[in-house]
Amino acid sequence: NIKILNPENASEEEVAKFKTREAVRAIVYDKDGKIAVLYVSKQNYYKLPGGGVEEGENVYNALKRECREELGCNIETYGEVGQIIEYRKMFQLKQVSPCYLARVVGEKGKPSFTEEEAEDGFEMQCLPLEKAIALFVGEQALNEEVKLYIVPRDKTFLEAVKNK
Repeated sequence: NIKILNPENASEEEVAKFKTREAVRAIVYDKDGKIAVLYVSKQNYYKLPGGGVEEGENVYNALKRECREELGCNIETYGEVGQIIEYRKMFQLKQVSPCYLARVVGEKGKPSFTEEEAEDGFEMQCLPLEKAIALFVGEQALNEEVKLYIVPRDKTFLEAVKNK
């Protein structure tokens, strides 16, 4: 289940020249059936946990690392939601993002955000799926990349889970 996100209408010729970035996302459920989302207060938007796959990592190891950092917990994956390929013309970037279903393993800890994430006001919240979907509204975001790519991508993943 692969979807293309191309709001800037990048042509095939343009996309062929873009650098490719591998990333990974997760919809992580806790034992109460709530999902973990990240609120970025400085830019006023919500996003799913996850991030870039580093050299030498596979998507599962990257996702586990990102969830330890952003959510402060260990996870296990148990299903795939889908994959979105973003053609970010503004950055000459093709980002490939699979998304997985996961659950918290053990206790929830405290996130250890990067300096940049802390400056952006990252905050982890656990919400019912329906409430989380309602908060993924790109128009209020203060950043064009967030409006065009991050919020629509993550909302698409959340709605896919809701409709399963």
